[in-house]
Amino acid sequence: MAGRGVIKVGSRGSGLALRQTEEALAQLRPLNPDLEFKVITVRTQGDANPAASLVGMGRGIFVKEIEQELQSGQLDMAVHSLKDMPTQLPQGLTLGAVLTRQDPRDVLVNRWRCRLARLPQGARIGTSSPRREAQLKRYSPQVTVLPIRGNVETRLSKAQGEDYDGAVLAAAGLIRLGLTQHIAEHLSPQQFVPAPGQGVLAVEVRADDDRMLELLQPIDHASTRYAITAERAFLELLGSGCQVPVGAYAQSEGEMLLLTVFIGERDGHKSFRAKLEGLTHDPLQLASDAYLALIERGGEALLSPAEAEAS
Repeated sequence: MAGRGVIKVGSRGSGLALRQTEEALAQLRPLNPDLEFKVITVRTQGDANPAASLVGMGRGIFVKEIEQELQSGQLDMAVHSLKDMPTQLPQGLTLGAVLTRQDPRDVLVNRWRCRLARLPQGARIGTSSPRREAQLKRYSPQVTVLPIRGNVETRLSKAQGEDYDGAVLAAAGLIRLGLTQHIAEHLSPQQFVPAPGQGVLAVEVRADDDRMLELLQPIDHASTRYAITAERAFLELLGSGCQVPVGAYAQSEGEMLLLTVFIGERDGHKSFRAKLEGLTHDPLQLASDAYLALIERGGEALLSPAEAEAS
């Protein structure tokens, strides 16, 4: 469609981020054989502080610097893991394409290769996600949850080392890196609710760049976009909101969209969840219904004026 030229594509420099960027470009290159897609890596705040706790750092720590280069025109597009992106994009930017979702589930890896319910007393399971911590403590209260940081390979290595007995990771990352042999259990997304947007790649562009929007339109996956719209709208309705762990997962079933949502306390003692069905083409209404359902069940007591932690 577009004329000859070079398209500058922003990405983080980790192995997984580059694999994800190539996944998007593998769909774009055959449709645009006359274009060269040049990947430019950008170091983000999250990459610069690999040992720092993610709690309190806010959403967007893995995308902000990339978005700044996109806004300035140094990049034409950027490929992100959608769950890293704030619900409110910076002024002038938009999601040009949402790719078909990879496996949205969380997975358990551990030295015994056993299921979550069979972990022994005191098993040391690593995660730095408040959402995963809350659900681990709810469904497997016998475990000890420890903070763990680093890229997928680093966390997997730590999970098999002396200081941990296992970890909870995203299935999509292990699939994309060819590391699925380490998975002991896939955790049900209706029970162990994923982060909004988990498993989804998004391509961000400038909202006024009609050329890039046209280029990306053929790879935009409609049913995935409807699903993540519901998930992210639910997160947005919590406000800058809640410091409680949050999960949201939507799945299309014909013309209907099934949305599972979760909020809880990090210690696992109190949580609220809801499963609702709505029209696929009205994800915002479904998100609103899910939010109201949690409020009616008592979830409002958990909400406080601080930033949502959904990763």
